[in-house]
Amino acid sequence: MVKGLYTAYTGMLNQQNKMDVISNNLANAAVTGYKKEGSTSQSFDTVLAYKIRDRSIGVHTQRIGGMNLGVKIGENYTDYTQGPFKNTDNTYDLAISGNGFFCVQFTNKAGVTSTKYTRDGSFTLNVNGYLVTKDGDYVLDNNGNRIRLDPLSTSRIDENGTIFQNDRAVARIGLQDFEDYNYLEHYGENYYQPVEGYRFKNADGQIIEGYLEASNVQVVQEMVEMISVTRTYESNQKVIQTIDSTLDKAVNQLGSV
Repeated sequence: MVKGLYTAYTGMLNQQNKMDVISNNLANAAVTGYKKEGSTSQSFDTVLAYKIRDRSIGVHTQRIGGMNLGVKIGENYTDYTQGPFKNTDNTYDLAISGNGFFCVQFTNKAGVTSTKYTRDGSFTLNVNGYLVTKDGDYVLDNNGNRIRLDPLSTSRIDENGTIFQNDRAVARIGLQDFEDYNYLEHYGENYYQPVEGYRFKNADGQIIEGYLEASNVQVVQEMVEMISVTRTYESNQKVIQTIDSTLDKAVNQLGSV
């Protein structure tokens, strides 16, 4: 086995994973409330260092597996940094300043209803007066109920999410937050759903009427990263080509002597 081939191969796989993540970020750069993703990688010496410091097995010697000089694809993560606000002057366009998510009642194709969470506050009223997302999913209030308004009355929404019509409070938009965002996973284009082990906490965000939170993807930074990934991928390709050329000489020239 020629270790150099496998080292370069794992490097190419890692860069391909990074390219997939960057491409997805760029594709969603204009999506309201989208949070960019990133990827990590692990080298052999990093894994070895963890093994050496691992005291959970006591004083006995532990095996660390076969020698591998390549890189291991790590975990993908989501950057929940708040994106910039853009003014729309639309009453039902809402942005969250701070932590928290809007609660949405989502129904899948099988008719199963569940609660999803999003930072996309581009809402509107449907024909029945319910506050819904652009996909028609119902926005929930602080008690987990659908919000129904009078479409003929003028609405005003304060920082706490309370909706006023004719100077009377009629509903309050629900916000929810989580103790650890590692227990959230993407669902669809711009929703999140909790996984086993999650814990709620009170959201401290304020709702800003007439604004939307743009994606936190910085297009220029992603393009620079894409160029870097491309160059690294090409370098691994050249390593494989060089080793292949060396093996060709060893087999066809030196081997024939």
